[in-house]
Amino acid sequence: MRLGGPIFTEFTGPEDWVVAARATGYTAVYCPARYGAEDEVVGAYARAAAKAHIVIAEVGAWSNPISPDEQERNRSLTLCKEQLALADRIGARCCVNISGARGDRWDGHYAANLTQNTFDLIVDSVREIIDDAGPLRTFYTLETMPWMYPDSVDSYVRLLEAIDRKQFGVHLDPANLINSPERFYGNADLLRECFAKLGPHIKSCHAKDVSMRQEFMVHIDEVRPGLGSLDYGVYLRELDRLPPDTPLMMEHLSDGEDYDRAAEYIRSVAAQEGVKIR
Repeated sequence: MRLGGPIFTEFTGPEDWVVAARATGYTAVYCPARYGAEDEVVGAYARAAAKAHIVIAEVGAWSNPISPDEQERNRSLTLCKEQLALADRIGARCCVNISGARGDRWDGHYAANLTQNTFDLIVDSVREIIDDAGPLRTFYTLETMPWMYPDSVDSYVRLLEAIDRKQFGVHLDPANLINSPERFYGNADLLRECFAKLGPHIKSCHAKDVSMRQEFMVHIDEVRPGLGSLDYGVYLRELDRLPPDTPLMMEHLSDGEDYDRAAEYIRSVAAQEGVKIR
């Protein structure tokens, strides 16, 4: 597998970008370009990454393509298509988004999120994005989430079957699936289930951790890898079964030092488990 995260150092072009990426020790990075970039620029970043043996893990398409607001929905669909096309141009492993929400907040929890009608709308939206963008070497993926589809391993399997597109894949964020005490304490089994059922379709993964507060009612918080209860030994062993270029991408931390601590923890667990991080 490859470990990566965001780059905080400013860069002006592909050469500076490679230097900044190497300084972090990452072998996987988030996409440095955005849709609308000239082919020459996109090609230069792709060549620089290949020469430096760096994998461009994912292109974000963060938006709400199932919004009840038609204008927002249309803008989001356009963004997803453009970002998927960029991912294909630059050779990223995937383009990732969440499925979206049926309310004002694009990533919010709403009763309508978890209905058959919304499931069908997600299927139609993903098909439209993939069919219009026409990717040949990358994949459109949905990040697993706590309160919108795919919110479980089985709901992701259902989406894979219903969408029925070769260029639809899986973006695994197991921390987002831990939305109950049962999953919190049984996260090792959850991880094994993720890879058993979704493994061949996984294109990129996120590295986070979860902690549950000792308070009445359930409070599950996202924390830095190593500060929570996610079984990273199981996670890394399962990841090690996938193709060696599969990225594990850290996110949502405050600064470069926090990312350094997270990377140090992940690498220490990998060493204990005999897992190679490229």
